Amino acid sequence: MACNSCATGDDGQPKGCKNNGTCGTDSCNKLTVFDWLANMSLPNGQERFIGVEVRFKNGRKHYYKNTENLTLSIGDIVATQAKSGHDIGMVTLTGELVKVQMKRKKVNLEDAENVLKIYRKASQKDIDIWSAARDKEEPMKVRARQFAIDLKLKMKISDIEFQGDGSKATFYYTAEERVDFRELIKVFAREFRTRIEMKQVGFRQEAARLGGIGSCGRELCCSTWLTDFRSVSTSAARYQQLSLNPLKLAGQCGKLKCCLNYELDSYLDALKAFPKSDTKLYTEKGNAVCQKTDIFKGLMWYAYEGEWMNWHIITTDQAREIIEKNKKKEKVASLEEYAVEHIQDTKTEFENVVGQDSLTRFDSPKGHKKRKNNKNNRNNKNRNSNNTNKNKSQNRNRNQKPKAKTNTNAKKD
Repeated sequence: MACNSCATGDDGQPKGCKNNGTCGTDSCNKLTVFDWLANMSLPNGQERFIGVEVRFKNGRKHYYKNTENLTLSIGDIVATQAKSGHDIGMVTLTGELVKVQMKRKKVNLEDAENVLKIYRKASQKDIDIWSAARDKEEPMKVRARQFAIDLKLKMKISDIEFQGDGSKATFYYTAEERVDFRELIKVFAREFRTRIEMKQVGFRQEAARLGGIGSCGRELCCSTWLTDFRSVSTSAARYQQLSLNPLKLAGQCGKLKCCLNYELDSYLDALKAFPKSDTKLYTEKGNAVCQKTDIFKGLMWYAYEGEWMNWHIITTDQAREIIEKNKKKEKVASLEEYAVEHIQDTKTEFENVVGQDSLTRFDSPKGHKKRKNNKNNRNNKNRNSNNTNKNKSQNRNRNQKPKAKTNTNAKKD
């Protein structure tokens, strides 16, 4: 985050723009596209592509036509055409790469209804009005949620976005059922004194707009680079042999995590070499049922019916060999003939080959030993002092002269 608003303050502490990744200079932007054609010049006689990608709040992007031939670069604040009035956004991509992005997202430049035009570069007055409208969004969201609760509507106002000129406010909400919000719009229009537009988004889109940190410790994929939301089912977790725990499989949106689909194709390719887990193995000792598979090591665990506690490990090739014999109506003697021992991985011992400190130097605390040594030293010191005092007293007793004894018998005489 090397933008100007995230620089350090007078006291050396980081100021931070406090816009949660959507600052005005675009250096810590969400869903940023790297322009790898920026340092390449166009051939002679070819005109620059007039399409421009403009980003608005929380990663919302639209494509506009630069009909005025403005000299635009990434990070410029521009005033764009809207259905009513104008909007303020930031240029995130220009040049030939915009043509590639529009083709990928199936946006036609000649579609006058969806592809509008850029009016001008934003003036200071436009930016001031835009900033003032953005500052009103958070307190409005708190009040809007309270109004929805008072009307007992089963919906959640997740975000509010003002148009750049402040003439319209778009309320994004999520709901599991159809909601009649006609009375709510009247309340909003009376309280906020602006045009209101309600837009329903899904739970995944809500998480993408708001952002956050996932259980992996990184920013959410949907708010940084993921743009298409594919359906995720519990079968993806079953194929990867994950625990079907909804608390661990669900993301911040409450749905199954999108990352469950990332490695699913690799697991499916690996499972092609495995026989079906519901196929039984018929032996003379009894019928065996698959209990567990290890995709990475190519092992399968089988147990006889009625002896569910005793598992026998065989390889996939051995399991396929037994299945082929069963198809020929042949039975093997038992699984013990094929069972292999599951060799545990030996613990890797690290050696100090470069003169570094021990890797386990922080494992055992040293404080107790130090306190114990201090206590022993203190006891030894006390013991030595006691011994010296005892010796002094003994020497003092030796040096003293013995007193003369009185003769009691002489007195009696």
